[in-house]
Amino acid sequence: QVQLVESGGGSVQTGGSLRLSCAASGNTDISYCMAWFRQAPGKEREGVGFIETDGSTSYADSVKGRFAISQGNSKNILYLEMNSLKPEDSAMYYCAAGWSGYCDPMRPWDSFDYWGQGTQVTVSS
Repeated sequence: QVQLVESGGGSVQTGGSLRLSCAASGNTDISYCMAWFRQAPGKEREGVGFIETDGSTSYADSVKGRFAISQGNSKNILYLEMNSLKPEDSAMYYCAAGWSGYCDPMRPWDSFDYWGQGTQVTVSS
C-alpha cells in the first residue's frame, strides 16, 4: 500500500505559477510510475505529467513547456511546477502511482493503483 498526500494548490491569476507537492508513504520501496492528473467539473480526468522509474518524463500537449514534473532525492516527494498558468488549467489535481513500464499520457487513468485526495488549483483571468 502507498499513501499519497498532495499540497500546494491555491488561487492565482493568469500567468502565475504554483508548485504542487505529493508526499508518498507506505510501501515506497517498490518503484512506480508517478503521475499528476487533473479533473475539472464535467470533464474527463487528464494526465498532465508522468515520471518513470528511470527519471524520464512525459507531458500532455496542453502543458508542454509550462509544467515540469520532478521527484525529490528520496523519491518520496513528487512535484509539479506549473508556470504560465491559464484559466483552463483550473482543476482538482491528483497525484497517482502505478506499476512501471507504461508511463505516458496515453496510459488510462484507471490503471493507476494509488491516488491522493487532490488539491484544487484555480486560475483567474
